[in-house]
Amino acid sequence: MTTTRKFTTEQYNPALFDISQDIIGSLPLTLIKNWLVSEQTQQATLELLEPYKVKGYAISSDSAGLTKLTKQKGLLEILAIINQPKEIVYSVGTAIGGEGVGIWAADNTQMFYPASVQPETLLSALLTIQRQISETCQIKIGLGAHYGEFYYINGGLYGLEADVIEEIAENDTEGGEIVISQGFYELLPENHNFTITQKSEVVTQIGKLFRVVDGPSLTEIPSLNPQYPIPYSEDFYADLLAYGNRLTDTEFGKQLADKYLQNKVVVLIERETEEAQSHEIGMFTNLALTAELKDTGLQLLQKYNGVEVKVVGSIGIYVFDEADTALNFAQAFRQELAAQNIASRTGIDAGSILLFDLAAGGRDIAGNPVNVASKMAQDKGQFGKLYLSSTLKTLVDVSQFTQITYTVSGVEITIYEA
Repeated sequence: MTTTRKFTTEQYNPALFDISQDIIGSLPLTLIKNWLVSEQTQQATLELLEPYKVKGYAISSDSAGLTKLTKQKGLLEILAIINQPKEIVYSVGTAIGGEGVGIWAADNTQMFYPASVQPETLLSALLTIQRQISETCQIKIGLGAHYGEFYYINGGLYGLEADVIEEIAENDTEGGEIVISQGFYELLPENHNFTITQKSEVVTQIGKLFRVVDGPSLTEIPSLNPQYPIPYSEDFYADLLAYGNRLTDTEFGKQLADKYLQNKVVVLIERETEEAQSHEIGMFTNLALTAELKDTGLQLLQKYNGVEVKVVGSIGIYVFDEADTALNFAQAFRQELAAQNIASRTGIDAGSILLFDLAAGGRDIAGNPVNVASKMAQDKGQFGKLYLSSTLKTLVDVSQFTQITYTVSGVEITIYEA
């Protein structure tokens, strides 16, 4: 959906742009406000972004085989398992001059390396990471690497090139694979010691893609540094590390589950993404829409007894104690967004979750209800619709909903649409 709409600060509650709130996740509220009061032209947008421009390498990763594992293991065991590759990515990366980007709450990671890092050194580091993970971890990751220009804003990488390599890592890599962009490949000297093949004939928005098949590791393997951009409290992370060393201790696992996990109803709302005449204006347009998503949620939560977990990208996640309240909130939210000409789709599930405060402010969440809500809304849902899991059938009246059955990852599931 392409937009030419003009945004103003009057569309929002003034309290949203309080400077004290500008630490929330990756939503840079002060920068958004500066854009709202600008001309919102391409030139004005580029001038606003200029101080944030950086050149270097963006490296993103995504886990492989996690969906299968979540059907076999409990939440805390999954968190302990995905913790191990993150430690390796961070330890090796920081040893050669990289830095962690964002908060690594999920199973993916992102690192930024300055242009001063040699491409051969970085490739050896990526091979070292994959070999270490293969030897010591229960899951594998795919790595996507690109050399280019990005905007480093509020602890996150923005811009077309950052978005593309993150999407490639998530959708176009396999476990154990290293994929580099044309920009990265062309930095390598002709006499490099790596075995590299072109991945396919497909040319992306950042050029051709190449697969790194083999090559030298780093001469020294860095010692493990577990202090990656951790989303958890110190106490929980200490327990998680302890659990990672004794995963077969079911009694200890049960103690941690009783201590940290809660049963909640999870509401995940995704707004429609809008395009603009340039990527930079589109970036701010969608940040402004995310700010509207956040603003609408905060105002509705004054009426409904729930908690905002986070609003980032195109989604907002909220938790409630009661299913009826969660459903009423979701229906009111859909109506409010529609009145602002913002289409949305919503997934609601209930079950065991881990809810935690972030060190930099805000919250995050882990647990199967989040995954189920996302799969219903984002993977299969239509904009304008609301989806309930089969768990919600026992908690709310679904007589006005349409029952739908389909198969995801070989498993047949039943959901309810309205």
